[in-house]
This record gives sequence, structure tokens and C-alpha cells, in this order.
Amino acid sequence: MSLPDTLPALAIVGGGPAGLMAAQAARALGVEVDLFDAMGSVGRKFLIAGKGGLNLTHSEPRPGFDARYGERAAEVGRWLDRFDADALRDWARGFGVDTYVGSSGRVFPLDRKAAPLLRGWVRRLREDGVRFHVQHRCIGLDADGALRFATPAGEARTRARACVFALGGGSWPELGSDGAWTDWLRARGLDIAPLKPANCGFDIGWSEHFAQRHAGAPLKPVVAHWREGEAEHSLQGECVATATGIEGSLIYALSARLRERIAAHGEALLQLDLAPGREFERLQRDFARPRGGRSVGEHLRRQTGLDAVKAALVFETLGKDGLNDAAAVARTIKRLPLRLLRARPIAEAISSAGGVRLEALDESLRAHALGPAVFCAGEMLDWEAPTGGYLLTACFASGLIAGEAAARALLENAAA
Repeated sequence: MSLPDTLPALAIVGGGPAGLMAAQAARALGVEVDLFDAMGSVGRKFLIAGKGGLNLTHSEPRPGFDARYGERAAEVGRWLDRFDADALRDWARGFGVDTYVGSSGRVFPLDRKAAPLLRGWVRRLREDGVRFHVQHRCIGLDADGALRFATPAGEARTRARACVFALGGGSWPELGSDGAWTDWLRARGLDIAPLKPANCGFDIGWSEHFAQRHAGAPLKPVVAHWREGEAEHSLQGECVATATGIEGSLIYALSARLRERIAAHGEALLQLDLAPGREFERLQRDFARPRGGRSVGEHLRRQTGLDAVKAALVFETLGKDGLNDAAAVARTIKRLPLRLLRARPIAEAISSAGGVRLEALDESLRAHALGPAVFCAGEMLDWEAPTGGYLLTACFASGLIAGEAAARALLENAAA
């Protein structure tokens, strides 16, 4: 179906959580909404992210919750004043989806599934009058502000009295978040920070032997140690050895500082305690015992309690000759040095940093460079957060703010 030259009111471009929430907020104020998405159905990334259990939000109380947004804590905190984790849980309950707090503090639907929540949400939006246009990839704005879409039937253009862009970041491009919008929005004068991988893995450069034998092996539990200036920090968690380096929840939690450290110094040093429950002295004493006819690898595993991948990391670091020194082995187990060389490509990342700078928006997320009634929301904005429900919560909150602000702008103009 071809698009009309002019839409009745509000166009929302992007059908992820931010765009869908913007649509819900605008319809609640009585504004007509047309929502466009590049994919064949909305919420694709939401569904994939919830495949292993939808981590909807986190139970961490504020202001600790806000601090997870790092340099953008103050700005995102204002979004959360409007729609926080408790509000998100209440919202889900409105679709018959009750939630629970897991042992890590993360919040999940009782059935841990994303699909029932998304289906109920889209169904209600349709019932409320939101018009959906799928397979409409936004490819730019005309000089007069008309939206341009690539569709299976060719290019389509249409104008709206107001617009909310919720185009996602640069991760998971196969699901529509390819970051291509940065070029044409920057060309229209919008201030955009370069997109960078966030919640990502890092390359280390294992030997071929280690990579072939241990890629995909979990490292748990471990404690990461790193320095920032004169201060030393530590964090316990789990990660995974990959063919090129390391990834996993512990690494994702540190990815922003690791990425910036690499950008500033060419590499980042991270040290792992492979045996958090054993002291250095015990490890040294146990490994120094005679190994009899056992291989050095078997002796290492038996005397230190390390599994195969952790023992291989010690060997990778010290080499065969280094295993003759019990003190060196114990030191390496307690502080295995990892030199991270680069972040993995943004297409592999869970999320992205960079995007529309918040300084280019007012507190209602209006982008004045694009006109009096154009707003931006979600992951396309310049903020980042660790996994654990923080990403989704901010996307929902920013979508609500942008959708309400766009609707109010339309209503005020109509009343004028």
C-alpha cells in the first residue's frame, strides 16, 4: 500500500521498545500514530534478547541504579524519574505478565519469555489505533522534512506533523539496528557521537593451540582486577574464552572502561584470579609437592583445583618452562594477566555507545536541529549501560518521554 503524502499526525520510526513505548504514550494522549519498522515485524531485537530469558529490568534501588549509566547518570536519571524499574514491572503486569527478582537482582517475567509480552503489547497498540508499516526502512529526510523509506515496492515518501526517531544503535544489524541513520541525520545538522561497541568481547590473541581447544569454555568463578590511576578495583563474575579473546557478563560489565583504556593507551590490562577460594600460599605449597609420574598439566589441575581451561590459561601465560616455578604458578593463578588489544566489532556487540548527543536535545528529547517537532529516543542516543535490565529500562523510559512530548507538541499546536 502506498503512503499518503501527509500523515495525520505523528510518525514513529523504529519498532523496538523505545518506539513502541512512544506510540503507546502518544495514543494515550489521543494523537494519531503511524509506526514504521525496517523489518517484517516489530520488536525483533527484543525477542532475540529475551531468547534465553527476558531480563526486563533490575531490582537495584536508586540512586545505585542511576549510577549504572556512568557519565550519563544524571540525564538518564531524569528519564527514570518519569518511568523507573518499578513502573516497568507495573506496566508488564498490565499485560498479565508478572515478574520476579532472580538471585542476581535481575528482573524476569515468570515464564522468562519475551514473545507473550510483545504479542500482547502489539495487539493492544493495534486495538488502540496505532497503524503499523513494516518493511519500511527509513533512508533519510527530504530537504522539506519528508520521511524517505525503502520498501519492497520501491521508495516511498511521506510527511508527518511530528516525528519520533527510535532507530536503535549499531549492534545486531541483521535485526535492523545497523546505524546507517547516523550519516543522513548528521548531514541534517544533528550532533552525533561515533557509534562504538558496548557490552562486547575483546581480542587477546591466543595461541592457535589454546583457541582450538578452549574457545567457548566458561571461566567461573573468577575475580577481575584492574587499576584506574592509583586505585585498584575488583569484581567477581563469570566470562567465556573465545577463539580470539574473552567475553561474557563480567567483561560486559567492564567493557566501557576497557574500551576507553584501549583507545587511550593501545591496550588494557585485566588480571584474573582463577582461584578466588584459595590463597597464594596454599597454591604455592600444593603445586610444589612432588608430582611423581603425573604430567605437569595433570599435576597443575589436581593440586590447584583448576579446570582444563583455567589450567590452559596458566600454561598459555607461563609456557612449559615457567611451570617449574611454584611461586610463579601461584602468582599467575591469582593474577593472570590479560592484555586486551581491541574490542570486537560493533556488529557482534550486545549494544552500542555513541549516537545522538544528549546536548543536542532538550529534556523532552526534542532535536531542534531537525525541526520544532522531531524527537529521538532509545539506543540511538549517546548513553550506555551494562547488561542486567538497565538497557531496556532506559529505552522504555526515553520512549515514553519522547512520545508524550511529541503528542503534547501536536496538541498545543492544534489548540493555538
